[in-house]
Amino acid sequence: MPTIIFLFGWRIFFYADEGNEPLHVHCQKAEMEAKFWLDSDTRAITVVFAHKMKPKDMREVRGIISTHFAVIERAWAELARRTDES
Repeated sequence: MPTIIFLFGWRIFFYADEGNEPLHVHCQKAEMEAKFWLDSDTRAITVVFAHKMKPKDMREVRGIISTHFAVIERAWAELARRTDES
């Protein structure tokens, strides 16, 4: 489970092998957890699920994802490249 970003207590990460799912991230802080689909073309961030998150928490983590969108895309591409080489 590679961690991409750790900021303000939020761990933004991927699972190493999730099949053919499109670009997305998992987010975790204490007992809160969420998963977001990311659209590279529109830079849309769509929540797939959220657990024990208040609106403030959702805004915070979406802001982190938005600010670091390019970092996440590069990490996703690198993970895909390494997976293809295996």
